[in-house]
Amino acid sequence: MGLLPMLLLLLWPPPTRTRCPDFCSCKPDGALSCPDAGPGFTRLSLTYLPVKVIPSQAFRGLSDVLIIEISQSDSLERMEANAFDSLLNLSEILIQNTKNLVYIGPGAFTNLPRLKYLSICNTGIQKLPDVTKIFSAEFNFILEICDNLHITTIPGNAFQGMNNESATLKLYGNGFEEIQSHAFNGTTLISLDLKENKNLRKMHNDALRGATGPNVLDISSTKLEALPSYGLESVQVLIATSSYSLKKLPPREKFVSLLEATLTYPSHCCAFINLPTKDQNISLSIFENFSKQCESTARKPNNETLYSSYSYSAIFAESELSIWDYDYGFCSPKILRCAPEPDAFNPCEDIMGYDFLRVLIWLINLLAIMGNFTVLFVLLTSHYKMTVPRFLMCNLSFADFCMGLYLLLIASVDSKTKGQYHNHAIDWQTGSGCSAAGFFTVFASELSVYTLTVITLERWHTITYAMQLDRKLQLRHAVLIMLGGWLFSTIFAVLPLVGISNYMKVSICLPMDIETTLSQAYILIILVINVAAFIIICACYIKIYFAVQNPELVAANKDTKIAKKMAILIFTDFTCMAPISFFAISAAFKVPLITVTNSKILLVLFYPVNSCANPFLYAIFTKAFRRDFFLLLSKFGYCKNRAELYRVENFSAYTSNCKNSSHGANKAPQNTLKLYTTVLGETCSKGC
Repeated sequence: MGLLPMLLLLLWPPPTRTRCPDFCSCKPDGALSCPDAGPGFTRLSLTYLPVKVIPSQAFRGLSDVLIIEISQSDSLERMEANAFDSLLNLSEILIQNTKNLVYIGPGAFTNLPRLKYLSICNTGIQKLPDVTKIFSAEFNFILEICDNLHITTIPGNAFQGMNNESATLKLYGNGFEEIQSHAFNGTTLISLDLKENKNLRKMHNDALRGATGPNVLDISSTKLEALPSYGLESVQVLIATSSYSLKKLPPREKFVSLLEATLTYPSHCCAFINLPTKDQNISLSIFENFSKQCESTARKPNNETLYSSYSYSAIFAESELSIWDYDYGFCSPKILRCAPEPDAFNPCEDIMGYDFLRVLIWLINLLAIMGNFTVLFVLLTSHYKMTVPRFLMCNLSFADFCMGLYLLLIASVDSKTKGQYHNHAIDWQTGSGCSAAGFFTVFASELSVYTLTVITLERWHTITYAMQLDRKLQLRHAVLIMLGGWLFSTIFAVLPLVGISNYMKVSICLPMDIETTLSQAYILIILVINVAAFIIICACYIKIYFAVQNPELVAANKDTKIAKKMAILIFTDFTCMAPISFFAISAAFKVPLITVTNSKILLVLFYPVNSCANPFLYAIFTKAFRRDFFLLLSKFGYCKNRAELYRVENFSAYTSNCKNSSHGANKAPQNTLKLYTTVLGETCSKGC
């Protein structure tokens, strides 16, 4: 024999062994027939069958068989009606790994009173098998239908008549997409296992109507978006891990018997923590009154337990006894256990943890929005030339307006979800709304800090170089500087949206995720930039203070007044931000000194106060803004006399400057006189 034929024999796969019992007929591409196995034959194992069909009455003579297993049969395609009929001693049927089995006829399983276990797994069937004629009388009948990827629906009354006692349904890993109304009607369910049905999206609200139970419900790794509100009263154990689409649970009152819940989101456990059942409260009351007696007399000296000889009915009413969970012992009341528990970032509370914050946030956000919108509208519609200070004030107002929008969004969602935030937490924190709110707050805060810094530097530059016209900051320079600020603020606001930290960590949508090194660096960079801006502003205003005290420096009286006012205002603004920076830096180093609940006080009382106060302190309370405001109203026919008064006053001021320019210059040193006269000359030629 040559080498090549020997290699072919070694590499060629051996023929599949067909296993057909001697008393069965297994004709290739034919039908299976097992008329009689003889006495004492209890297990029939059919693997690698060559047959295509299991016909009606195929196992008619197997009266003593307890287990029938059909597996690893690629040829099998059909099971006809009454294939398993009136097998009175049969307790188990296993049909597994028959991927070409596409049809199981109605009534294939008929009159099997002692059947305890039916498993149909990893087949090609496209409809749920008919099990309504089994009529099993066994307690805790187990039906396992798994890994049948072509079954898409559980129809109504699918299990009615399956058995007369309790049942466990293991319906996992299938292609289910929908469970229809009354699907489990007529059953008494101990456990309903629907896990790993990855396409299951809809469970009809009446799917459990007509059923008793289940006591255990497992919907892990499904795409269910809602649980039925009817039929959950008997559920004692709820398992819903990796069910990311289930973002809202039915009302807590529906789970009157729930003892244990293993869920996907920590916020869902808040429903069970915040709303204890009436039965639990009664149990705890009884437990408190009786605990001492339990502890002292649980065992008698002769080691007989108290409970074996003591009459409970003499102590408690029957209704009180019914609420005790005997699995945990008489002296332990029912206590619901839920996991995963809420963490420090998402405590069991509304977005605004305190009622007074709920009131304040509305007041502050409305003031911020209305005040900054008014400033923007007046400045942008004024007929006066757009100067550098006006332009910077517009940018500051826009930044603070965005902060107002953030607060409005947070306040609105808090009002909508009050008392039920645990059911809305996932939708809110993982949705576009929280991302938009987070973007607004980071963009607004950084643009505001940047603009305040630029305003301070511009004031310092104007006063320091008042007589050097060639060094005066022009509007085009300010536009380029603020473009850089917008770009800087936008980049830092976008980074959490692309994975560097994120806005979904907490309900107030701030970038508080510091799990990765990159996220931690992001938070620290923002804080360092803000602290640096504060130091720059302080340094500039110290210089401004000493500059305006210098009698040798000639500066306009208007600039001096503005500098003093802005020094106080900006320093106050950054003083308000100091607590936030302090606690944020400690948290960034993973040493939090304040809880999320208490941080919301900082969020409302300190974080947005600048945005609320800036339009009033920087613009609305100034004489120039009042002039622009009344001039704008006069265009619509209002306050014409007041507007005319401002026009006259403004004209008089310009005239006075023109007449006194030479007198003011004589008091300056000779080398400053020429420059100062030039500045005033330009001003008068434009205004007089």
